[in-house]
Amino acid sequence: MTDTTARFDIAHLARAELFTPRPQETLDFFTKFLGMYVTHREGQSVYLRGYEDPYQWSLKVTEAQEPGMGHAALRASSSEALERRVASLKQGNVEGKWSEDQFGYGKTFEFQSPDGHNLQLLWEVEKYVAPQELQSKILSRPSKKPLQGIPVKRIDHLNLMSSDVTAVKDSFERHLGFRTTERVVDGGVEIGAWMSSNLLGHEVACMRDMTGGHGKLHHLAFYYGTGQHLADAVEMFRDYDIQIEAGPDKHGITQGQFLYVFEPGGNRVELFGEAGYLHLDPDAETKTWQMADIDTGLAVGGAKLPWETYFTYGTPNPLALDQHIEKFSHFGPGAPVEDPEVLAAEQTIPDDIDHSRAVSGSPV
Repeated sequence: MTDTTARFDIAHLARAELFTPRPQETLDFFTKFLGMYVTHREGQSVYLRGYEDPYQWSLKVTEAQEPGMGHAALRASSSEALERRVASLKQGNVEGKWSEDQFGYGKTFEFQSPDGHNLQLLWEVEKYVAPQELQSKILSRPSKKPLQGIPVKRIDHLNLMSSDVTAVKDSFERHLGFRTTERVVDGGVEIGAWMSSNLLGHEVACMRDMTGGHGKLHHLAFYYGTGQHLADAVEMFRDYDIQIEAGPDKHGITQGQFLYVFEPGGNRVELFGEAGYLHLDPDAETKTWQMADIDTGLAVGGAKLPWETYFTYGTPNPLALDQHIEKFSHFGPGAPVEDPEVLAAEQTIPDDIDHSRAVSGSPV
């Protein structure tokens, strides 16, 4: 249960690090297509920001053998709030350590979620100050809107895959003061939770890993603010052979407009249109989606989320994306399924998702 005295101790998602085995292509994706600025280079990493991100960087792209999330960092609302949240983690026997080795950020507490995701808390930041040629006439905008690609404004949210959604959700509520705004249940089992520490519908979400894995990233999302940019972006991605997973459409859950693609390194990226439902009611109850509502929850407008990736693929993954798709793809309902991992996922994914009009490629 959320500690109500901790509400707003965490301000927002400040940054995330993505690992990629194809660093130049991943960098090109974020700069040429999403219009992000490069602010720093160090070792095997490149640091980027959207034109309305307030700090030196919101995305770190690091060369690695496989895709995945290096870490995600949440900024506290004050130095005192940071100490309170760290104290809560320690009281809950969550191990962690202090560090101060990230460009543009100060003292940081590193820890893991109950499922093994690398998370960090911080307060001290270096605000981005644009050089003269990039200063915007819009005073609330840290830098000019780039003239390249369809530029994203800022980092938006993080979606984690977990073997136990409830454990991750409870940890965010208990130790970080997050409120669960919406959740999905299959009988008595939580298979999805959307959590927020501010007025947004969510800044961290957690979905059940239907393959039984631990500590994976489902997606990292960046904010456009308008659905038209999703329509423009999907045409751009089609023309330049960026793999599109689903969308544009609108989730019933959060009411957020979505477009899912895979960057060349294999990580799933969501482009977020309108922000969705804002939680202005301070004591609103968590909205619970039952399996009977899952069609609307997944996609309001008729888009179909592919069974072979959306519910089974996260990073890191033992298989490359194309190999995963080949393994988990089916050729119509009733096709024989012989691979034990695919069989296990089929048995784990609720029947209502298998039969949902918002899902394609289900084996049933």
